[in-house]
Amino acid sequence: METISVFDIFKIGVGPSSSHTLGPWRAAQRFLNDCRTLNCFDRIARLQVDLYGSLSKTGRGHGTDTAVILGLMGEDPVTCDTARISAKIQTVADSETLLLDGVQKIVFNPSAALRFNHHITLPFHPNGLKFTAVLDDGRTHEAIYYSIGGGFVVQEDQPPDSRASVPVPMPIQNAADLLAHCQTHNYTIPQVVWANELSWRAADAITADLGRIWSAMKDCAFRGCYGEGTLPGGLKVVRRAAQMNRKLLKGAVFPDADAWINAIQDQDLHFQNVIQWVSCFALAINEENAAFGRVVTAPTNGAAGVIPAVLLHYVCFCLSSEQGVRDFLLTAGEIGSIFKKGATISAAMGGCQAEIGVSSAMAAAGLTQCLGGSVGQVLMAAEIAMEHHLGLTCDPVGGLVQIPCIERNTMGAVKAITAASIALASDPAHARVPLDSVIQTMWHTALDMNTKYKETSEGGLALQIPVNLSEC
Repeated sequence: METISVFDIFKIGVGPSSSHTLGPWRAAQRFLNDCRTLNCFDRIARLQVDLYGSLSKTGRGHGTDTAVILGLMGEDPVTCDTARISAKIQTVADSETLLLDGVQKIVFNPSAALRFNHHITLPFHPNGLKFTAVLDDGRTHEAIYYSIGGGFVVQEDQPPDSRASVPVPMPIQNAADLLAHCQTHNYTIPQVVWANELSWRAADAITADLGRIWSAMKDCAFRGCYGEGTLPGGLKVVRRAAQMNRKLLKGAVFPDADAWINAIQDQDLHFQNVIQWVSCFALAINEENAAFGRVVTAPTNGAAGVIPAVLLHYVCFCLSSEQGVRDFLLTAGEIGSIFKKGATISAAMGGCQAEIGVSSAMAAAGLTQCLGGSVGQVLMAAEIAMEHHLGLTCDPVGGLVQIPCIERNTMGAVKAITAASIALASDPAHARVPLDSVIQTMWHTALDMNTKYKETSEGGLALQIPVNLSEC
């Protein structure tokens, strides 16, 4: 049984894509670590990187080439200076050299060393990439990795990294397992998740890490609400969150995210105001994501705005608490892991239902938990949210995580709030569709979906707004 931590679902990283940016970045780091293990790192004279499938077709727009270079340079997505990313990449291009893992200079011409194999898709997953190190004696070492969504990476012919070696008291493969544990122990969902997390880290560490995730989310929203200008990539998409924030706060500026949130909480609450704020939160985060800013993968970067927007809705407009925030994240994280186990969180495998749909289900569950919902109502909220995202395609214009991705986060957030509202007013005993059934339906829909609607920019809206991909 696959075991996934909440902190596997929620990762701090850099935009614009968890599968096309964060995953390849981590793959590059793993390849270098592998070379060190094999005692061939110091003998690397040249590197070749091949991108396949969706990584190739939308890799330039998603920043896959940038991510690979940064990973090879030893930069880390959690700590790197995002303001200097463009300058670092330009330096490599201009000098045609790269400081491997920050210590060893090699010749590296990005235009030749990074190959986009548009017409080749590797069999295991659409997001495949191969690293080939040419050593000083002419021998080579190569490895193939797959970025399987949400920043998760697996290596070909290697067992996946798993926490299963450390047993958890309440193993969960699907929603039925989760419900059974809650009923057996008279636990809430976050109590079950907390008990499992204690298998891997101490209680103080869990609390601290949840706080770190929440701080990264609200800081990202705050930065996005004061970020002006045009997004990179060639589509010339103008950022809108700052204008909305300025209008809603009448031009007020605040020193940090907490002061900003306090000001929002002091506003009059009416429906239109709340909806505008939820949309503003989601836009702000995904504009930051599109600009190579630091975001929390939740469960992906393309859908990074949904969960923080709904969590900010809870903090700003509901009777919230610090424990409520933690319960939200624990609940949402477990729902995300169940979707990953039963279906996919990769748009290249399942379309945007696997990203916005899953994030909306996660957010709906988290909000329902915080607002006092029963276990059945929490699962019902997740089911409702996903049911109305089934079949959603992934068709990014120009291969960029901008159109329609940014606005889709606002839709996913609003649907999550609606789903929570419906679930809280309903009796789960009367529900006809269990969460596991909608997850299975989502997976079957993904299998039936035409490949051109799975993050290839070869169908849907991406064809209606033609863009020269080489310019993006």
